[in-house]
Amino acid sequence: MDPIRRNILTTGAAATAMAAAPRLFAQQTGQEGAAMSFYEKGPVRIHYEEAGSGFPLLLIAGGGLNSTISGLTGGSPFNPMEEFKGEYRCVASDLRNANGGHSSGTLEIDRPWDAYADDHLGLMDHLGIQKFMVLGFCIGGPFIWNLLRRVPDRIVAAVLAQPSGSRPELRDLFYETNMKGWGPELVKRRPEITMEMVDKFLTRMYRTNPDFVFTVTRDFVRHCQTPVLILPDDIPAHPYAVAMEAAMLAPKAEVSMFPWKEPKERIPLAVRQIRSFLRAHRPASA
Repeated sequence: MDPIRRNILTTGAAATAMAAAPRLFAQQTGQEGAAMSFYEKGPVRIHYEEAGSGFPLLLIAGGGLNSTISGLTGGSPFNPMEEFKGEYRCVASDLRNANGGHSSGTLEIDRPWDAYADDHLGLMDHLGIQKFMVLGFCIGGPFIWNLLRRVPDRIVAAVLAQPSGSRPELRDLFYETNMKGWGPELVKRRPEITMEMVDKFLTRMYRTNPDFVFTVTRDFVRHCQTPVLILPDDIPAHPYAVAMEAAMLAPKAEVSMFPWKEPKERIPLAVRQIRSFLRAHRPASA
């Protein structure tokens, strides 16, 4: 082949590859082939994924402050994105500053719970979603109650699976767990954050109001008009007594059988109950 022609073809091929590269990276996929993207607002960058279509369903993985999308497949009793993407537009994200995740942002020491709520609501705004349902595991419980406090008109129904909660005698459980399992790794990755800052953040988050569901009062739950389905657990981080107290207080609450995770043959039955609950409260126009 003519050397000049060879150079032209080689250069053209390289240019084509370079032009295609951004498209390639933009089309990355995450869990279960879901589309993976980022939402940014100021210093906050949230990694999120979507799957399915239909009425929007926000999914919040367990794992405490290390809650990530991968927890929906690796740490949950069932994978809600896989279960519900056939009927709903499922949206999930990595928690801000979760170790093992791809979201990052400032450590808002004075308003930890509301900072996370800002991220969830900001993501839904970014996606053009006004009204939605939400299903959360573990830390998703306090997050959901806070969202119901912040935007009760936007959330149609909520499912709290093995929700976190606390009693005064367990006030240090979440603080100590995160001081050991979340804070040190975060400081390694983010040199501008110190363990002193982590201590203040966790103290505000978990020790200022170390009772019930952290984010709202019993009086709020007593007057909450949003339908909620609660699936209790019974470990120190997910106390059965707190979950059942919330279920008894909330005027439009339903509760699953218990235990619903053991034996594992019961999990599909719990998923069917969630599906029936979501269908019952999904807007007719959706």
